Amino acid sequence: MSERFKFNRMELAGSFGDLGTLLPIAIAMILVNGMNPIGLFFSIGLFYLLSGVYFGVTVPVQPMKVIGAYAIATSMSVPQILSSSLLMGVFLLIIGLTGAIDLIRKYTPVAVIRGVQLSTGMLLVAGGVKFIIGTSTLQTIHNTVEPYLAIQQIGPLPIGILIGTVGGLVTLLLLNNKKVPAGLAIILFGVMISLILGRNIGLKYIEIGFNWPKILPFPLPGVPDLSFALIVLVLPQLPMTLGNAVIAYADLSKEYFGEKASRVTAGKACLSMAIANFFSFLLGGMPLCHGAGGLAAHYRFGARTAGSNVMIGIIFMVLAILFGNQIVTVLNLLPFSILGVLLVFAGIQLSLTIIGLDNRKDYFIVLMILGITLAANLAAAFITGIIIAHLLKWKKLTI
Repeated sequence: MSERFKFNRMELAGSFGDLGTLLPIAIAMILVNGMNPIGLFFSIGLFYLLSGVYFGVTVPVQPMKVIGAYAIATSMSVPQILSSSLLMGVFLLIIGLTGAIDLIRKYTPVAVIRGVQLSTGMLLVAGGVKFIIGTSTLQTIHNTVEPYLAIQQIGPLPIGILIGTVGGLVTLLLLNNKKVPAGLAIILFGVMISLILGRNIGLKYIEIGFNWPKILPFPLPGVPDLSFALIVLVLPQLPMTLGNAVIAYADLSKEYFGEKASRVTAGKACLSMAIANFFSFLLGGMPLCHGAGGLAAHYRFGARTAGSNVMIGIIFMVLAILFGNQIVTVLNLLPFSILGVLLVFAGIQLSLTIIGLDNRKDYFIVLMILGITLAANLAAAFITGIIIAHLLKWKKLTI
């Protein structure tokens, strides 16, 4: 039991490692799309808790980024988003139960997996930098660098760059410190900044109560919602989910945890996400998945066991129950630039998985996937990468 679950400062710090990916999309989907805060954060916490207990190692929980980004950018309706959760759950259940994912994994070369991991890592780094300099989608919506801070600029420098620089230096200094974990220090630093310089956060209006999530808090989606979600959200998301949240994630979990991650297979990752999305649909939450980037984030900041999942899962569930619809106000205590620092270090950790590739053809595949990801999207890059990798097996083709 002690090998599977540890509850200490490092596990707690590591449990916060992926907030930079999770919180911005979750908060934006509440503010822009009208998602239910209680059901959304309770379902996240429940997924963290149950997946950690089952798999017995640190397990990441992330929003489905293609769906989230498109839904936010187009102000999509709640029934359409819920439709995507339901449909993703159905597809993942079928792919996992039929063994189709094992066939996909069999014909996915290691270089393609590393390409997906590098591309995801670079996207995280770029996203982190945007949070620090103030150009992310959520900051653009607020039309300010740090919406909940009274000071936006010190001299010529935006406050986010200053906070991000100090936060990055603190993280570097404490990255391998077990007495004062970097993840915990950077979160506390961010909260301290908000308490000192904060404005309009609205903490004084918060009331603690008992807010149990409702089953089906929204009307059931109709056929038009389901068909729209299938074409616009699910089909573009599915290849990215299989590449990053299943194959690349399962590979990275084995690399980090070895035999301890024996339960983390591609098939079981599919089934885990399918169940999570069914629960999320019922509670009015957003589409959820695992992900290589999330695992790298948790691992980089100290998570090594399922204890980190238990702690962050309980934190989210308790926050949802106690603060209800006001949970977003509490989470606004974390400046965007602090979330950016977490993303940058998580992205670099994940990108370093390409170290040790065997030959020039492998590096060609990895860099091609990165280029296609930056120019188009990760789903297209994953599919193209598999095709290129199999073509390059022909000995007459050299790089």
